[in-house]
Amino acid sequence: MRASRPSIPCNALTALHAPRRAALAFIFVTVLLDMLAFGIIIPVLPHLVEQLIGGGTASAAWWVGVLSTVFAITQFVFSPIQGALSDRYGRRPVILISNVGLAIDFFVLALAPTLWLLFVGRTVMGMTAASFSTANAYIADIAPKEQRAGAYGLLGAAFGVGFVLGPGLGGWLGAMHLRLPFYVAGSLALCNFLYGLFVLPESLPPERRSVRLELHTAHPIGALKLLCRTPQLLGMGVASFLVFLTHYALQITFVLYADYRYHWGPQSVGLVLMLVGACDGLVQALLTRRLTARFGERPVLLFGMLCGIASFTLMGLATEGGVFVLGIPLMALWGLSNPPIQSIMTGQVKPSEQGRLQGANTSLGSFAGIFGPYLFAQVFAWSIAPASRVPMPGAAFLLAAGLLACALLVAMRATRHGQLEPLPAVPADPSHAAHAVALHTAANETPSHETTERHP
Repeated sequence: MRASRPSIPCNALTALHAPRRAALAFIFVTVLLDMLAFGIIIPVLPHLVEQLIGGGTASAAWWVGVLSTVFAITQFVFSPIQGALSDRYGRRPVILISNVGLAIDFFVLALAPTLWLLFVGRTVMGMTAASFSTANAYIADIAPKEQRAGAYGLLGAAFGVGFVLGPGLGGWLGAMHLRLPFYVAGSLALCNFLYGLFVLPESLPPERRSVRLELHTAHPIGALKLLCRTPQLLGMGVASFLVFLTHYALQITFVLYADYRYHWGPQSVGLVLMLVGACDGLVQALLTRRLTARFGERPVLLFGMLCGIASFTLMGLATEGGVFVLGIPLMALWGLSNPPIQSIMTGQVKPSEQGRLQGANTSLGSFAGIFGPYLFAQVFAWSIAPASRVPMPGAAFLLAAGLLACALLVAMRATRHGQLEPLPAVPADPSHAAHAVALHTAANETPSHETTERHP
């Protein structure tokens, strides 16, 4: 006769959710601090380049583009390595290394007396900036499948908050001294490192890690092969790449477009960008989890993309600034599509491959960053050129709407039979992460690690 298995009281089972919530809060703060650091330098980096080269604005803009391309190429190459390292050695050390790399880059930017040192800093950042992709893998480790889209939405909210606060803070600091924002950004990165060192728990226990570091797949081509494993994964990868590419329409052309068509100055542009960040943060924080829980990932994904298409079309055709602003809430609703894409993709790979998957996704974004800025800048330049037969200042936004329509069709096809069953995996709340979080919470709020580990 078999011995009866030990049972866990109902209140202990309920408490199992506390470590997961705490771990999610930790990774939220990590992403928020990183996004603040990135946002702070946005208003002042072009002016620092202009100061170093001693040339005009046009020359500085060219060098800023070159710096962005160098960063994108470096990250395209090194993102798969970062993902493979996180699968083999855990998420926490990769996030810590990333924070140190960011701090080095920001301090190099703050102290750099010549332009070539800026390239050194950008290269170091491209090699080590893995906190965002590793944070996505972290979420896949700790969140059950049905809650991942909401968790990714929370990370999206961190991006929105950082985008609202960062540029405004950077502009205020830059008015005091041009290099002060870089010192503050470096200090934030160092604080993030200390936060992770003493607070952030590991989410991937040893038994769920890859057995060895697979160097033969730790390169862009090898990482992208992972996306060809299933038709759904490949379709979501293509849709994700088109979404990454589409984002550059706003990033690259908005300031010039707003000045050309609506005669908006820096203050108006800054206020509009803050509105974009605020709307995006509200959507990610308040709507993503609720809508995906009620309607499912596929309907929310498709609805978000339809809103994105409508927003870019409205912005591209708007002859008045007030009409352009009406497209901002629609663009925020476009953000609903990304968490379901992430969630669907994470369900198609094993726990020991989540880092490789996020490395592949980051490579897709970096690849889009290599030629996306040039594409939309050239389309905008062509659309307002005197020789253009049909002047269309919003052509870049209309192109973005077309690319997003292609992404919508691909996503519809990839998920037309409903979501595939995820690969078998161990429970989503790893005992190692729960134990690590328990070290930072009151003993009476979480069950003992040994009790949950013994329970079959």
